[in-house]
Amino acid sequence: MAFIKRLSNTQKIVFGFGMVILLGACILSLPISQTGREQTPFFHHLFTATSMVSVTGLSVLSVGDVYNTFGQIICMCLMQIGGLGWITVMTFFVFSLGEKLSLKNHYLLQDSLNLNSAKNIKHYLVKVYQVTFIVESFASLLLMIDFIPRYGVFKGIFNALFTAVSAFCNAGFDNLGGNSLQMFISNPLVNGVVAALIISGGLGFLVWYELYQKVREMFIHRQYKPTIWKSLSVHAKIVLVMTVSLIVLGTVFTFLSELHNSQTFAKMDTGTQVLASFFQSVTMRTAGFATLDYAKTLPLTNFIFVLLMLIGGAPGGTAGGLKVTTIALIIFLVRTTLKGKNDVVFAYRTISSKAIKQALTMIVFFFSALLLGYAGLLMSNPHLNPIDLWFEAVSAIATVGVTTGITTDLSVLGKIVIMLLMFIGRVGALTVLLSFVSKKEKDVRYAQADILIG
Repeated sequence: MAFIKRLSNTQKIVFGFGMVILLGACILSLPISQTGREQTPFFHHLFTATSMVSVTGLSVLSVGDVYNTFGQIICMCLMQIGGLGWITVMTFFVFSLGEKLSLKNHYLLQDSLNLNSAKNIKHYLVKVYQVTFIVESFASLLLMIDFIPRYGVFKGIFNALFTAVSAFCNAGFDNLGGNSLQMFISNPLVNGVVAALIISGGLGFLVWYELYQKVREMFIHRQYKPTIWKSLSVHAKIVLVMTVSLIVLGTVFTFLSELHNSQTFAKMDTGTQVLASFFQSVTMRTAGFATLDYAKTLPLTNFIFVLLMLIGGAPGGTAGGLKVTTIALIIFLVRTTLKGKNDVVFAYRTISSKAIKQALTMIVFFFSALLLGYAGLLMSNPHLNPIDLWFEAVSAIATVGVTTGITTDLSVLGKIVIMLLMFIGRVGALTVLLSFVSKKEKDVRYAQADILIG
């Protein structure tokens, strides 16, 4: 199509995600996809498809009640496409058919995967799919240990696969009922497997690919583990350090905040409290699964959750939010400024000014979209608690998918705002903005000016 050929790479990414959502909504709205128990309007299917492709998890219907087995398979496909990216999926099929990518499509794939280079992109893509298949399959087998005795053979196998796909893609959808994973709050197997899947997807495929290469080199050259850490890229080190730090801090602060809450932790033993704290710390940065009722958690706890949602996971994967690398760069920049130094340094490497500018730009556009969306929710839903609306808005744009229970109570306009926030959160606020920019302006250098700050 001539129209598609004229689009820029960013426009193709935005247009492609939009088409996948629309196609998914159309298929889900067909009788062949539904159980027939409920009459569901097309708008609700559109909302669901948007949430699945954006791997968010906010929903206005129960997946298990509305969609039959075929419909739930379509749901898994939408989550998988949303997690991996539609361009990645299409390119994989092209490679599978033995075809070659044009140079233009190589750069398109590079942009969609946030890669700095198109070198070895086919090998990278194959490894992405191998890791996805192996991790989801192995996790499904582990979940079957609990699900088959609980739901029966066929349903247990299918529910385990659905949960594994949803968790690894950080989508947060389940087909087990309307309360997410609250029934499994004290179940170490389900909590552990789902949390491991969320962390795996949230690390980003770039980090997984690099770890794979380093471990492979270790076995070939018989290197020691400290050497592997030293040889990791700055990106991988930042992602791993930030991920571990946020999980630990999130667990501790959630535990301390909820410890004496009579509606949540006060009813649990210490082991369950720690497990629940750990799970919320993991799921809040990107996934959307819940083992607690967030309408009952304390305001301080929800404030902690909002911070975790805003930070998000790592780039190049299935996570949303501002991304841990963006937050890390801002921390490094502040530290450098306070020390009166010029170069931003981490792990004996100078961070480029281009990366710093991108981080600052992303934060500006992210919060601009968030605040506009929140204003839209306030105007269209005056009957709802403003704090709950803020929680919902952050959850949507950070593609987390947790809620205090107000999603179904939103007005039609409010639901449209949430859909837009989810879409922007998945594609990227900066990507959406750049899709409207047709030409690059010439880079003209002017005389420097000093401006007083503070």
